[in-house]
Parts: sequence; structure tokens; C-alpha cells
Amino acid sequence: MTLLGPAEIRDLAELLGIQPTKKLGQNFVIDANTVRRIVRVAGVTADTSVVEVGPGLGSLTLGLLETGAEVVAVEIDKRLAAQLPLTVDELQPGSRLTVITQDAMVIKELPGTPTVLVANLPYNVSVPVLLHFLETFPALESAMVMVQSEVGQRIAAAPGSKVYGTPSAKAAWYGEWKTAGQVSRQVFWPVPNVDSILVGFERRELPGTEDERLATFALVDAAFQQRRKMLRQSLSVVLGDSATASARIEAAGLKPTARGEELTVRDFLAIARTAG
Repeated sequence: MTLLGPAEIRDLAELLGIQPTKKLGQNFVIDANTVRRIVRVAGVTADTSVVEVGPGLGSLTLGLLETGAEVVAVEIDKRLAAQLPLTVDELQPGSRLTVITQDAMVIKELPGTPTVLVANLPYNVSVPVLLHFLETFPALESAMVMVQSEVGQRIAAAPGSKVYGTPSAKAAWYGEWKTAGQVSRQVFWPVPNVDSILVGFERRELPGTEDERLATFALVDAAFQQRRKMLRQSLSVVLGDSATASARIEAAGLKPTARGEELTVRDFLAIARTAG
């Protein structure tokens, strides 16, 4: 056996005194087939350098290491971080694993140069973690993450979709996103109250500079804080007043009467570039 099953997951949780709570989004994957599916669709091979966020008890970590890949695991919980190498040494001795005990929301450096992000992310931090990693680690070329279904649909949504919003536009700054299949609730312990989905990412060339990104994201935030209002109204908070907002929106080749849900991130960038 090289992966964890339901019994092993429960034994490890008991050993560490962990009572998984839905409040913290602690839902551990107990199905080896699901683990191998995630690894497969992520395109991980022996030549891949992977960073995993929130490895927990190690279900997905072992699946990644099984391919021969090099894995850097970022875990905030000291108990879990200390146990993970022991679990790996027992089931897959000789694997290439580095564990970093740190908060994924603020981490600034990683050993080596991971090019793929793979993770089972709690729904309450999934978007901030993804945006932080894509901004902080430009060497990341692709990602495959498992998140709450509603969150995943938002991340991958295109303009015009009912669920298109701030996460969609900001995520699109870094590249292309698409959903990669639903995941059954029954593969988790404890069984969550929400559905999960796989979301894949491929990095593309950044559309603008860091200063332009900040200006663009400020416009995105303003547009979706009042998503039912026309752009000339919602963006007036950032651009000064309605008249100025209208002029800059028109200068970008867009309609002041449009709404944020109609614009791509490059449209928001075009408005940001009309400054001065």
C-alpha cells in the first residue's frame, strides 16, 4: 500500500488528536482513486516539481509522490507538518518531500522552483490562496485545485455568466481557467455539506505591469461591489465622479452604461490605462 485509505486516515487523526471540523474546512480525502485522478489531470510526472497547499494528513501528497515527482508541501498546522514526513517515510520511503510549516496566505519563498500547484483547498481561503500564489510565484505554470463547486465555477466563469465576478476577473489576469470535473462528497471524511469540483489553470503572459494590476484590481473591486449599477456609477468611487468615470470608460472604448459582469480583465485594464 502506498496511499491512505479511510481506516488509515482515521487512525492518523486519532493519533494526532485531530477532530476535523467543517468550520475550518477540514475534509480529508479518503479515496485513492480520487487522489490518482487529481494527480493524473494535473499532469504530474516524475519530472514535475509540485507545490501542495494544505497537505493535511497526506492523502494527496502520497498520490503526487507516487509518480516520482518532487513535492513541497506548505502546512500551517504544526502537528500535521511534523507527522507528514513520518507517514511518507512509512508508505513511500525515499520520496522527494519538503515540508514547510507556514501560512500559505503569506508565504513569500519556496525551496526549489515548483512549476505546478496542486491542492485540496478549504472553500473559505481558496481564492485568496490561489491569487497569492499566482502573484508571488511566477514560475508556477499550471495548477489543479479541488475547491467548493460554487467557488470553482466562479473562478472559471467568463464575462456574461451569472457567477462571473471579482474572483473570475482577478484569476484571469494570470491565465486561463477551466473546470475539470465534479468530485463526490463521499470521498471525504467527514462528508461535507457542499459539492466539490476540480479547476485547472494554465499561465499566460501577464497583460500588464504590477502597478497596472493594482489599478485594474481596484476597478474590479469597485465594479463588483455594486455589480447591478452601470460602470459610470460603480467606478466613480475609484475614479472620482461619474463624469470622469464616463470619460475614461469611453476612452477605453467601452460603454459607461455597461456593467462589470460584461467586462474582461483586459477591459478593466484598458480603463486603468486611461489615467493621466
